[in-house]
Amino acid sequence: MELKHYLQFADLDAGEYAYLFERAALIKRKFKAYEKHHTLADRTLAMIFEKASTRTRVSFEAGMYQLGGSVVHLTTGDSQLGRAEPIDDSAKVISRMVDLVMIRTYGQDKIEQFARHSRVPVINGLTNEFHPCQILADIFTFIEHRGSIAGKTVAWVGDGNNMANTWLQAAELLDFKVHVSTPGGYEVDQAVAGIRSSSSYKVFKNPMDACRNADLVTTDVWTSMGYEAENEARKKAFADWRVDSDMMRAAKTDALFMHCLPAHRGEEVEAEVIDGPQSVVWDEAENRMHAQKALMEYLLLGKL
Repeated sequence: MELKHYLQFADLDAGEYAYLFERAALIKRKFKAYEKHHTLADRTLAMIFEKASTRTRVSFEAGMYQLGGSVVHLTTGDSQLGRAEPIDDSAKVISRMVDLVMIRTYGQDKIEQFARHSRVPVINGLTNEFHPCQILADIFTFIEHRGSIAGKTVAWVGDGNNMANTWLQAAELLDFKVHVSTPGGYEVDQAVAGIRSSSSYKVFKNPMDACRNADLVTTDVWTSMGYEAENEARKKAFADWRVDSDMMRAAKTDALFMHCLPAHRGEEVEAEVIDGPQSVVWDEAENRMHAQKALMEYLLLGKL
C-alpha cells in the first residue's frame, strides 16, 4: 500500500470519507453488540503527547485495543520532539518499531516534519492549526442523527482556531457551508486553513446571523491550550459569542449542537444548550473512538 498520513482533513478525498463513515458505522454496531473486530491484531500504535488530553488518549488507546492491537504511550517527558533528539531522528527510530503513530502537539510543522521521516502512517491528534480527527467524528455524528451533511449549513461561533480551520476544509471537500462568526482579531485565516476559495463559507459579524437557519451550531472554548496568557483578554472579546438558547432558536428547529469538549458552561456555551435536547456532545465524544478506529484500519489496511 502507498503510505498515507492524516495530518489535516484535506489529506483524504470525498470518496475516502464516504468509506470511513460507513466503516465507522459498522465498527460501532459491532462494538455495541460486543462482537470482536480484531482487524489490527499484532499491530502497535505509538501515541506521542506534547499537549495533554483526555478524549484523545482514551479514544485512541481504547480503540486500538478493541481492534486487537497494542499501544505505546509517550508524554512530553518521554519524547520531547525536537529537543532531546531531532524530530527527524525520532521519526526514523519510532517508525521502525511501531505500525502507526498519533501525535498531539503544538505546531503543524512538527507533525509534518515527523511524517516526512516516518516509515508508517502518522495521524494528527491535534495541532494549533488543525484537528481533523475531531471533525471526522463530528461529521460522523451528524450523519448518524440527520443523514448526509452535503448541502447543510454549519454555524461556527467563537475562535477562528484549529477546529474552525478544519471545518472549512471539510466544507470544501464534502459540499456543505460553514457560517463563521468570530470576534474582531480572532478571524479564520483562509491561508492557514489551507482552502482554495471562500465559496464554501460565509463570515458574519453577528453570531446570531451565523446561526440563522443552520443545521448544526458548534463552538469551542474561548482559550485553547497554549493561549492561557490571553485568557482575560479573550473573555472580554468573546462575551457576545456565547452559544445560548436564542442562537439555537435562530437555527433550524431540528438543529444539533456540538462541542469538542472540555466545555466551560457559562462561557462559550450556556448550560441549558449543552445539556439540552439538541445537544449531541456525548455521542460526538464517543464517536471519536469509532471514527478513529475506521481511520487507523484504513491507513494500515486500505478499504476492506
